[in-house]
Amino acid sequence: MAELSSGTDGLAARIVHADAHLVVADKPAGLLCVPGRGQDKQDCLSARVQAHYPDARVVHRLDMATSGLCVFARGTAVQRQLGMAFAARDVDKRYVAVVAGEPPGDAGEIDLPLRVDWPNRPRQIVDAGHGRPSLTRWRRLGSGPLPGTTRLELEPVTGRSHQLRVHLAAIGHPILGDPLYAPGPVQAAAPRLLLHACRLRLGHPATADRIEWSSPAPF
Repeated sequence: MAELSSGTDGLAARIVHADAHLVVADKPAGLLCVPGRGQDKQDCLSARVQAHYPDARVVHRLDMATSGLCVFARGTAVQRQLGMAFAARDVDKRYVAVVAGEPPGDAGEIDLPLRVDWPNRPRQIVDAGHGRPSLTRWRRLGSGPLPGTTRLELEPVTGRSHQLRVHLAAIGHPILGDPLYAPGPVQAAAPRLLLHACRLRLGHPATADRIEWSSPAPF
């Protein structure tokens, strides 16, 4: 993996894969995916990738607090192609998280509709009447690093904003270190959000061959 230049915050991102059609980067927690409002929020993963690959285009995003794999298209035609694959749920994404408590069983699904909490943006909330259908699958990986915590593999079948964070909190097992959805003691239990995009699998835009990339969780 090639390391991208670090910003003044010292957060280092890495290139996992690059070819004529796409770039896959490994984002550290605390780094924006795209520029935010204000001069102090211009350093981001997309800017760092574009410094090496000027034609790189954003296809999907990770929350600033989430680390892990993020794919960029090279050129607008590939961006449209990959965007359609994400919209059609033809991209296999997996995350690792450490949550409070122990969910019952070895695997399960969380099927709860979500919408933005307009007075408290960017927070999202469960809303059975007006929320958009949202589905998360989870699988137990083992005990977490702290007593009373569990390590899970998560599959967001849909791709709503903050979906994994809201869904886990909604069933009583918030992700450690989550500043938006975890109660104080769970938020304080980790120095960062313990959520990492660990695996990404998709059809290559040039050949349609399924290619997979992985990144071990740093926690």
